Amino acid sequence: MFGTDGVRGLANADLTPGLAMRLATAAARVLAPVAGTEADEIGLASGLPGGSAFTGVADTAGSVAAASAARGRPLAVVGRDPRASGEMLEAAVAAGLASAGVDVVLLGVLPTPAVAFLTGDLGADLGVVISASHNAMPDNGIKIFAAGGRKLEDAVEDAVEAALDDPGQLPTGEGVGRIRIAVDADRRYLDHLLIATPNPLNGLKVVVDCAHGAASHLAPEVYRRAGAEVIVIGGNPDGLNINAGVGSTYLDGLRSAVLAESADLGIAHDGDADRCLAVAADGRVIDGDVILALLAMSLRDRGKLAGNTVVSTVMANIGFHQAMRREGIEVVTAAVGDRYVLEEMNASGFVLGGEQSGHFILADHATTGDGLLSALHLMALVASSGKPLAELASVVTRFPQVLVNVRVSDKRQVAASPQVAAAVGEAERELDGDGRVLLRPSGTEPVVRVMVEASSQEQAQRLADQVAAVVGTV
Repeated sequence: MFGTDGVRGLANADLTPGLAMRLATAAARVLAPVAGTEADEIGLASGLPGGSAFTGVADTAGSVAAASAARGRPLAVVGRDPRASGEMLEAAVAAGLASAGVDVVLLGVLPTPAVAFLTGDLGADLGVVISASHNAMPDNGIKIFAAGGRKLEDAVEDAVEAALDDPGQLPTGEGVGRIRIAVDADRRYLDHLLIATPNPLNGLKVVVDCAHGAASHLAPEVYRRAGAEVIVIGGNPDGLNINAGVGSTYLDGLRSAVLAESADLGIAHDGDADRCLAVAADGRVIDGDVILALLAMSLRDRGKLAGNTVVSTVMANIGFHQAMRREGIEVVTAAVGDRYVLEEMNASGFVLGGEQSGHFILADHATTGDGLLSALHLMALVASSGKPLAELASVVTRFPQVLVNVRVSDKRQVAASPQVAAAVGEAERELDGDGRVLLRPSGTEPVVRVMVEASSQEQAQRLADQVAAVVGTV
């Protein structure tokens, strides 16, 4: 059920309110088990009159967290992106959590990394995000964070899935969780971002594409408060237009706006703002490999790159590896997915990791990929250096890279296919070490991604198409 990043599917078809409610109840059972009735009664007698802390419909997130702790009950925070189906799924998730005896703080529309931050900041036992990230509007998803705002390990996801059909004994009466709306959650996250910004962005003119998503109001505000002049596109969510031709997977609009406004750079987020890609003043796209290299060099220069090492994924361009070798920075390679990047970082105490797709983890400030935090650090580097982003980005000379997505009926069958293996082997023999071929099943879609790097765009495209054609026949 769990893919690379939570549970996703077509809302109200694959991902129904019933499934969302069961999933929330199961997550509560695994991550925030409620004590027995006798223990609950002791907690309720701890000095806070039953129900008095939950009068009204809204309060500061901090006061709700304190009230939940005083009542001796677990606490969960729930956020979502603005897609229309998120409203019904938010209600279902909140109901599932409350039915398991968990108090719930509804954060409203907020980026995924904001929910991760607030899970830790409020001392919640778990956090839930209702979002399908960069997927089209009809899809939705549920991402779950453990205490501290950390992504779930595989074994914990397995335990949640196993608990789906066995919710256990549910509380009644005063043991049922309460649901409250927070009024200041975005302010807490915004302040956190500003504190984490290395230096002011004064003098920068930036265009930000918010993908009509969760950061549509917050990203422009935090960039302005950090000192930048900000022009916004993709910043008018209506529940239906999220990721519709805008955001980090559709950069043409951002390129046009950067050129038209004579901006210093452009920043593109996805629907839940855990990604950040950029466009230079000359319209050049700055992808995740280049941004990761610049962040690594910036941290190194400030003496903050632990182990002089950065963590990337198997998708990282050969040019990224060459640049890091020239700069004397070590690279550790992880599987695709920021959870796997984070696992490698945690294993050795590294503080920076990221993906070509635009997920970056700055572990000194965040527990997961944060597009706004990454953008602030990138813009801070541009502002402090006084150099154009295109000049800074020239440190990485990218090999031409082609990525072809092939829809398949069975990803495992593709992996086991001798015909596919033969096609890959033939392409690798032609490259003769001057490039590479990588096949990777998507963690969120019925797709196998065929990636080829070569010394020329023509060769990369031709070989990618050849391999993809074979994959499509399996």
